[in-house]
Amino acid sequence: MWTRLQSLIVKELLVVLRDPRSRIILMVPPLIQIVIFTFAATLEVKNVDLLVLNRDEGKSGLELVGRLEGSTTFRSVKPVHSPSELRRAIDEQGALAGVEIAPTFSRDLVAGRPASVQVVLDGRRSNAAQIVDGYIGRIVSDLTADENEQRHRLPSVPRVVPRNWFNPNLEYQWFTLPGLIAIIAQLIGLMVTALSVARERELGTFDQLMVAPLPTGEILAGKMLPPLIVGVVHITLYVIASVAIFHVPLRGSLVLLYGSALFFLAATVGIGLFISSLCATQQQAILGAFLFVAPATLLSGYATPIENMPGWLQTATLANPLRHFLIVTRGVFLRGMPLGEVATNTVPLFFIAVVTLSAAAWLFRKRME
Repeated sequence: MWTRLQSLIVKELLVVLRDPRSRIILMVPPLIQIVIFTFAATLEVKNVDLLVLNRDEGKSGLELVGRLEGSTTFRSVKPVHSPSELRRAIDEQGALAGVEIAPTFSRDLVAGRPASVQVVLDGRRSNAAQIVDGYIGRIVSDLTADENEQRHRLPSVPRVVPRNWFNPNLEYQWFTLPGLIAIIAQLIGLMVTALSVARERELGTFDQLMVAPLPTGEILAGKMLPPLIVGVVHITLYVIASVAIFHVPLRGSLVLLYGSALFFLAATVGIGLFISSLCATQQQAILGAFLFVAPATLLSGYATPIENMPGWLQTATLANPLRHFLIVTRGVFLRGMPLGEVATNTVPLFFIAVVTLSAAAWLFRKRME
């Protein structure tokens, strides 16, 4: 049995690796993706063009403009001379935001009265606008607090000192890379598996499998194990790249990460085999794989928190293997997730793998009859 199974695994790997173009497609694009996505897949707001209408001639107004210019968030801080000029620039998307400093800004700060600053934002980019509003609000609050502290005014404005656990400097790559490891591994594993049976049908070798003196279970295992091996190799490459190139800390256990990854890849392989058994051509298999990948990524919690989704959709995400493995990768990398928590998030992967592999085996046997 083991000799026959070994022959099937070697045969599947040779099919994938024998063609030079297949080797390039299998190895180069994932590495390029992890580099590009690391820098492109970001929700940070930087290099913002800001307009300032300073109608205050006092010291505090100039101080506020200086602090805005000194912020690394803003690429340029351009003065404007009228509300209509500010409005026209935002209308034409020449800037994301504008700040209008009231004529009495300095006097109000000195007198301890609420000082007026109006922030005009381009609502067509709602997420970025909200983040920039928070940046500007924090700068104004810091200036007000400093003014009160200098004058020993009571009650003073409370100063909030943030402390970020697990990611002290809020490096966005520390957030994106552990998630990309799971997403790209799923994509590659799914594609390799989805093309497997469909390729056999296109090449006409599926009939040879049907008449081969091999039990259906062994054939199915021969189709399952090579994508698992490829997936583990890719995850290893991504872990090395994350730590060595992007300096993402790996605080947890690699044993726990790989243990959970095996169940995640098994669930992915089950979905890929199910898609492959349904499709007659490789083109159909590719379309079927992408039909699954897009919603799985959106429902994984990678870009948007699952807690923000409707209740019924949150329940649906429990059947998504990517959701559970994302928790494991981020936890193992950034905070050294312990065994108990890794197991809690791996148990759903085990049940998903059992369901998907059973469904794939049932359909595979049906198509072989």
